[in-house]
Amino acid sequence: MADSLEPPLFNGSACQKDDESEDFFSPALESQSFENTTTLLNNYDQPRSDDNLANLMKGGGEEVCLDDDASSVTPQTKLEFCTPEEEAKSPFLEPFYENKISEPSAPAEITPTEPPISAAGKTPDELIEEENSNQFLKIIVKEPQRVGDGMGAYMRYKVVTKTNLPYFKHKNLVVHRRFSDFLGLHDKLMGKHLRLGRMVPPAPEKSVIGMTKIKMNKEESLSSSDFIEKRRAALERYLNRTSGHPVLRMDPDFREFLELESELPRATNTSALSGAGVMRLFSRVGESVSKMTFKMDESDPILLNQSLSDIQWFEEKQHHMENLEQQLRKLHNSVEALVHHRKELCNNTNSFAKSAAMLGNCEEHTALSRALSQLAEVEEKVEQVHMKQVNSDFFMLSEMLKDYIALIGTVKDVFHQRVKVYQTWQHAQQMLTKKREQKAKLELAGKSDKIAQAHEEVIEWEAKVERGQEEFENISKMIRKEVEHFENCRIRDFKDTIVKYMESLLNNQQELIKYWEAFLPQAKAIS
Repeated sequence: MADSLEPPLFNGSACQKDDESEDFFSPALESQSFENTTTLLNNYDQPRSDDNLANLMKGGGEEVCLDDDASSVTPQTKLEFCTPEEEAKSPFLEPFYENKISEPSAPAEITPTEPPISAAGKTPDELIEEENSNQFLKIIVKEPQRVGDGMGAYMRYKVVTKTNLPYFKHKNLVVHRRFSDFLGLHDKLMGKHLRLGRMVPPAPEKSVIGMTKIKMNKEESLSSSDFIEKRRAALERYLNRTSGHPVLRMDPDFREFLELESELPRATNTSALSGAGVMRLFSRVGESVSKMTFKMDESDPILLNQSLSDIQWFEEKQHHMENLEQQLRKLHNSVEALVHHRKELCNNTNSFAKSAAMLGNCEEHTALSRALSQLAEVEEKVEQVHMKQVNSDFFMLSEMLKDYIALIGTVKDVFHQRVKVYQTWQHAQQMLTKKREQKAKLELAGKSDKIAQAHEEVIEWEAKVERGQEEFENISKMIRKEVEHFENCRIRDFKDTIVKYMESLLNNQQELIKYWEAFLPQAKAIS
């Protein structure tokens, strides 16, 4: 091979004997350009004459490969004449240093490289994650309006969507939806995604008493307005939680809910007093009984193909969700009690402000009367601060805890769906065993007329067993992915909520300090 030969020495004596003896490289030198040879000459620190270099540069033509195997091309043959600076930057040739003759080496091996890194020092996966983080889908539910009179009245909400996701037709969307539309959307998503192991955020519960009060009262009262505001906030949180799921946000029904400007088809099975509502109630009771009576054993021999880590993961997560639900319920009850006591504090502060104002009007001492009037005004401002804190306690803490208690119920529903898939798989396994036994009995009895049918039944149930195993493995993988997404969202939501709640507490306390510091000179002025 040409790569293994030593390069000829191009010194003065050798060049003078070109006419007398044939050089090894002379056939190639006569038919090709000597640019690569000139590059090698420049890298050797040997004396050379200008005449010899001129004779070497007379040749021309196409490149000729000196290798025995014409199909193999070394990286060096791909290099054209370059300057020493360009040669130093070449990935194929090592730089030749001054006063040093480098021995010819084999072509450098091309080793697998790491994933390409951008100019910002980020891998493609990080760039994709950053691109997804730059996408947003913000939904606001506002302007609840009462439509109709009497028992046929209902509330309609304005849903405003702002997004830069490419699969939405417009960036700014405005539609009007009634409460039954939200429930209908939830039923559609549950029907498509729950059986696959995906978690669908629960929709707000219906309140027959609250809506009946709104329908019967012609004038809007304080209690009805409070109920409407709570429901509006709950619907907004439901849509934003659904949009936070990477798969649910792309669902056609969800996009239609946000984009279709006309009214959606009436969801007739969402009424609490309808036949579908009664059937749904019985179905929930049956599901509850099934959850209590059947417990899936993760150590079942049929599950031996699962890894030990998977078995332990499902057992630990189920216990973790049970404990988490209990603790969240206790915390929610405590926050509810806190909200109740703060409301009482607001009412008592209001009563105190009125009493101080009446006392200030009856007081004959001018400075004292003025101080009591100022005290009454301060107490009214304090009442407003307490009411702001009540709203923070309720909408930030109480409602978030209530939502996550419902979300844990959804996690448990997903786990139960896995149990149902396991039951179907187990039933198919049992039926396959029976069919095989029946086929064996027929073969022993020599009933050839029934063996063919028995064989077809065995093949049918074998396919069902394989399909059941595949569905069980798929839903197990999906549940692990969904629970991980749920945990990440839960930690992020709790962190953001606690920070916002602490900020509201600090702001409210600073307002109280400001009001009482302003009142202090009035109290000291009493003489």
